[in-house]
Amino acid sequence: MTDENTCPSCGSKKLQKDYERGEILCADCGTVVSDNVADFGPEWRAFDAEQREKRARGGAPTRFTRPNKGLSTEIDMKNVDLKGGRISAQKQAQMYRIRKWHKRASIASSVERNLAIALTELDRIASYLGLSPDIREAAAVLYRRCIKAELIRGRLIESVVAAVIYAVCRMNGIPRTLDEIAKVSSIEKKEIGRAYRFIRRELGLDVPLTDPTQYVPKFVAALKLSGEVQETAIRLLKDSLKGGLISGRGPTGVAAAAVYIASALHSEKRTQKEVADVAGVTEVTIRNRYRELKKELKIDIDL
Repeated sequence: MTDENTCPSCGSKKLQKDYERGEILCADCGTVVSDNVADFGPEWRAFDAEQREKRARGGAPTRFTRPNKGLSTEIDMKNVDLKGGRISAQKQAQMYRIRKWHKRASIASSVERNLAIALTELDRIASYLGLSPDIREAAAVLYRRCIKAELIRGRLIESVVAAVIYAVCRMNGIPRTLDEIAKVSSIEKKEIGRAYRFIRRELGLDVPLTDPTQYVPKFVAALKLSGEVQETAIRLLKDSLKGGLISGRGPTGVAAAAVYIASALHSEKRTQKEVADVAGVTEVTIRNRYRELKKELKIDIDL
């Protein structure tokens, strides 16, 4: 029988807990002793006794993607008593009325109704885009900031939600274009861009410029190219950025052109149409960016 406080490989008792990955590691040999560790601590931090007393509570962690942050009670739809037996028709009708008024009371104000609609739309778009729970939480927090600053009035909820998701993706270096978000949100690209610029200005968001290298792995994977092509494309883009060659150019078009050139350099050539379809740009854009990169970087290749 092995001791759970001892490494099974080297017998060391120097074990470390990595709650971020949910693992227990041996500090001496690096063996993963356990890979299913739960963090039972709170999701909040306290820096003094007063904060600790104020923030301490029971229940699940708060989630900003829920209108009530996940702290309210809900009445289920089972219609059974404590013993699991069905309740009478009269009691079922009574429970139906209770549920209805409970739901209405939980979204009584206009802000709560707005959040209920917006967060549902946010979760839908994020699911289509494959965004992680952390990004969804960040987007929900930013949307709540917009409500607090009264930036929603006079604007479509869906357009603000799409703009918030786009802003959070850019701030976290996630390659999602306005075209992609417009496609899944059913809001015009121009309207999303207008809402995004307004939110960024009013909230003073520090949104970095889009780095075209962020799009390369996505395009390479979609075109089923090798890792060598990806490395070469990123190197071409970095050389271009250093020389200021692609200033003012669309990041997706430049990244697509770099992938197009790199695929040819490694004898894994893809057509301009294939690359254009994956990148969401026109073949003309790829040709123009390709010529610029070839000329400025002195690439000796004929395509």
